[in-house]
Amino acid sequence: MAPPRRLIADKAYDADSFRCWLKARRTKAVIPSTASQTVPHPLDRAAYRRRNLIERLFGRLKNWRRLATRYDKLARNYLAALALVAVATEWT
Repeated sequence: MAPPRRLIADKAYDADSFRCWLKARRTKAVIPSTASQTVPHPLDRAAYRRRNLIERLFGRLKNWRRLATRYDKLARNYLAALALVAVATEWT
């Protein structure tokens, strides 16, 4: 499996040690700098904006009790329910 090309995270993950760890693995960090940073790191704003779509999708998925509590014992059943709910929430 190929390593990810970039990691999109929020300000809580803005640490120089974490950025160096990602750089050693050739992964681009798309993390906004905190206010305490003296020199802000560059940010790919278009990629970070797409993170919001993913966050909202997970917020809507958590409204479905079956997914939030993980009633399904088998991974394939959970993934099938996840796909079904994702389509249903995005369709409306």
